[in-house]
Amino acid sequence: MSSQPALRQTEDATPRDFAHVRDWVFDLDNTLYPRHSNLFSQIDERMTSFVADLLSLPKDEARRVQKDFYRRYGTTLRGLMQEHKVDSDSFLQFVHDIDYSWISPDPALGDEIKALPGRKFIFTNGDRRHAERAARQLGILDHFEDIFDLVAADLVPKPASETYDKFMGLHRVDAAHAAMFEDLARNLEVPKRLGMRTVLIVPQNFEDTFGDVWEHEGREGQHIDYVTDDLVTFLRKIR
Repeated sequence: MSSQPALRQTEDATPRDFAHVRDWVFDLDNTLYPRHSNLFSQIDERMTSFVADLLSLPKDEARRVQKDFYRRYGTTLRGLMQEHKVDSDSFLQFVHDIDYSWISPDPALGDEIKALPGRKFIFTNGDRRHAERAARQLGILDHFEDIFDLVAADLVPKPASETYDKFMGLHRVDAAHAAMFEDLARNLEVPKRLGMRTVLIVPQNFEDTFGDVWEHEGREGQHIDYVTDDLVTFLRKIR
């Protein structure tokens, strides 16, 4: 496997850098809960199973098709809808039928999110039920103003620009006073162009992530303001 794109070297964040922020926008998977929890591997496995059953494919070929859809359409679901007219509700219910106890509660994260000035949002390419269950397991659900999920986005996932526009319009978010936290660099390109502070979340100790290299394309880009492998410490630092 080829090496992953190098991370862009960023300055250390200070409270002054985020003093203007009043809307805090967080991705969910591998961002609010850490990648090392491995929760998303359950979803990934069930997406492969769904594709295998739907298209009568062996597992290895189904996985190749699944990842191809993900790369070309932003989510596996979007590809399945476009090319196979799959019902979104049945897909989302199937792939999110997982064990959320893999996530450890994180009281420190809850304290830091609660202490942030202004509104907090979850902005996810998953569905609301998944986001609620994951955030509840973390112990942070009650600290968020709302969850903007794939259904609210009319099933058009990040990084589509119209999806950010829809989120910001719905909640009257001023990009000049907002920050976004994401684990996929490509999903920070539009927020940065709109004027948000952008923070890329990477695995502990900045280790290479598992998964496909292309998922991390753009990690060296100027659209990333800050990089951290410890969300709690980062939020504490900018307060």
